[in-house]
Amino acid sequence: MNAITPHYRTVQQLLQSQSFAIDEYQREYKWEKKNVDELISDLLDKFETSHREGDSTAAVANYEEYFLGSIIVSRRNNKNYLIDGQQRVTSLTLLLIYLYREAQSEGLPVTATLAPLIFSDNLGQPRFNLDIPERLAVIEALFKGVSFSPDGKDESVRTMYARYADIEQNELIAELGEALPHFAYWLLTRVGLIEIATANDNYAYAIFETMNDRGKPLSPVDMLKAYLLAPIDDAEQRRLANDKWKKEVLDLLTFGKEQEADRDAACIKAWLRAQHTETIRDRKAGATDRDWELAGTVFHRWVRDNSTRLGVGSQQGNLTWVTQDFPFFAQAYKQIVAASATYTSGLEAVFYNAHNEFTWQATVLLAPLMPTDDAETVRKKIAATATYLDIWLMRRAVNYIRVGYSSTSYAMYLLCKDIRRKPLAELVQVLTDNLAVDDVTFRGSVQRGRGGINKLELTQFSRRYIFHLLARITAFTDAGSGRPDPFPSLVDRNQKNSYDIEHIWTSDYALHAGVFASQQEFEQLRDTVPALLLLPADVNRSLQDQPYSYKLQKYATHHLYPASLAPGTYANQPQFDAFRSRHVLPFKAHAAFGKSDWAERQRLVTELVELIWSPERLKAYLP
Repeated sequence: MNAITPHYRTVQQLLQSQSFAIDEYQREYKWEKKNVDELISDLLDKFETSHREGDSTAAVANYEEYFLGSIIVSRRNNKNYLIDGQQRVTSLTLLLIYLYREAQSEGLPVTATLAPLIFSDNLGQPRFNLDIPERLAVIEALFKGVSFSPDGKDESVRTMYARYADIEQNELIAELGEALPHFAYWLLTRVGLIEIATANDNYAYAIFETMNDRGKPLSPVDMLKAYLLAPIDDAEQRRLANDKWKKEVLDLLTFGKEQEADRDAACIKAWLRAQHTETIRDRKAGATDRDWELAGTVFHRWVRDNSTRLGVGSQQGNLTWVTQDFPFFAQAYKQIVAASATYTSGLEAVFYNAHNEFTWQATVLLAPLMPTDDAETVRKKIAATATYLDIWLMRRAVNYIRVGYSSTSYAMYLLCKDIRRKPLAELVQVLTDNLAVDDVTFRGSVQRGRGGINKLELTQFSRRYIFHLLARITAFTDAGSGRPDPFPSLVDRNQKNSYDIEHIWTSDYALHAGVFASQQEFEQLRDTVPALLLLPADVNRSLQDQPYSYKLQKYATHHLYPASLAPGTYANQPQFDAFRSRHVLPFKAHAAFGKSDWAERQRLVTELVELIWSPERLKAYLP
């Protein structure tokens, strides 16, 4: 008889010198940024309920535990095959690699404890503990901290690389400070899973099907529905309310190209946080969760515990929530999700923020809405708030200020309260005023010691934002000159020949030695925005070692922004002429590209950025 053995394993026990494989027919690694952000946020919140400044690392043994759920493993051919759990195990591995590299850079003893959970020696043969052949290259590159290009790789590899970048930008290390080793030891020894193991594939899949098809516990969405329907005494009203709720949930789960299993819960969390939270956990060790955190986790319980303030618990109050409020906010949420996935006229800023992977967008965009708003008012409020976020985010990105899930949570809580249920005109005024007093601008931030757009260089942090910025400049120039708006194409990483960042100057300093004061100056300026363009990947690769005179011929055949370097672009282009004149933009051709040309291009970039992300855009949404 085949044994089925469930065991509780800490992360260390699960991964210590043990590897996991998956079958070829298993689905890809598909976790999104929001999943990684929520995992890290949950882990950090639980850790901070126990940790106190000054704790010894030995004190971690008494910290509260955190349960990550269960995984199902089939043991065959001396390998462990993950039947269920690859999303969590892969994400956990990426987080461990990140902690390992950070601990290694700081020379912390925990480095030696983390390493065997990622990489082990198998009788003299090196082996990564996530033993999936097509994914080994990206894991090895991340583990060793060497460069890696995900272009052309399969979906899982691209997703893993992107999620690791999200972990890097999550502000976890900044949040932890000197508590980094405490967090690492806590993660290894106080965070665990149930490992259900069997030596028979049929048993493993039977367990998987049973856990996913039968006997599933009620979800928080189900429990919230039950609580809201319970006080409705009239059987017909309760039936109609139940039908209405079920329809809205089904629509949330199934609409659009990409169906998501938890979109109903995500919508409710966003709605409750945006419209009803009044408190947030104090930003200090040992603080407990409050409205903002609870509405994003145990929202069914939070609604019940705050029923009086929320206006629920009675038949009429609950009917209003089920038949009016929930349908209204679900519809708005779907509108936001759709505009995040598809470039939509009038809601372009929603797409921009989604491309920048700003996880809090849906929550904030629901905050100013009221169920009495008509469709046009809803659209304008969403567009105005998304425009504000677009400007706010990019101001910070060009100043190297992190805008990840954890680092912006408090600011977004305050913003939701600031704009909650505001009439359109008042909303626009509040957003305009906020930008006017914002210390962070594209010119820099004196208070934070940042340099702004003129100091922005390609780094691991800034690459994604520079790519976005170049795409916006390119699209703005084309669209302003009467051409189709190419932004969705410029940022589509799934198309066959996607766009890459092109360096105008080749990497060989010897070719430019007489132009720059030093090699350091050359390398620094080469990575700044005025010396960068977006071009299709095949063109980019073909130009790498070519002189500027040759590159210029190729630039002339592409979008107007790169083509504007070439003299021929300015002939017979009346709409481009009108665009430049209308905005008084210092476009000019550069037959050669030296330091003075770079300086002129820098002035152009600065004026374009100030124009594209101008707070004046908000006036377009006034009633």
